Amino acid sequence: MKIVRTGSAAWQGDIKDGKGAISTQSGALQTYPYGFSSRFDGLPGTNPEELIAAAHAGCFTMALSLILGEAKLTATQMATVAEVTLESVAAGFAITAVHLRLKATVPGADQATFDALVAAAKANCPVSKVLNASITLDAELVT
Repeated sequence: MKIVRTGSAAWQGDIKDGKGAISTQSGALQTYPYGFSSRFDGLPGTNPEELIAAAHAGCFTMALSLILGEAKLTATQMATVAEVTLESVAAGFAITAVHLRLKATVPGADQATFDALVAAAKANCPVSKVLNASITLDAELVT
């Protein structure tokens, strides 16, 4: 099976004062604004790093749901936050790290099983595989 998804971006102007818009194939984002100020100054709009963070959090959580099911477990609640770090490095800017924070309620799971399944989801989520950054994880089993 091969699935292809698309996202697009348009840009007008220079890096500092220019404006852009990001769209997704599904329409979840449709010409959503982004620019230097939303990326570096915290002003309204989105930025590539938060989109990667959302994609990674979603991918990891879905992967964990699959892996839990294979272990005959079902989460009643999972919430993941992904923190993407963008840093100035010698060659410009780079995404140097992603930190995942998970809180999950998984009836019937003990800590050792939970830890092993979470590690497998982190390693095997397709977004984890594509990112060439240090990916760390804190996972809490809520009982």
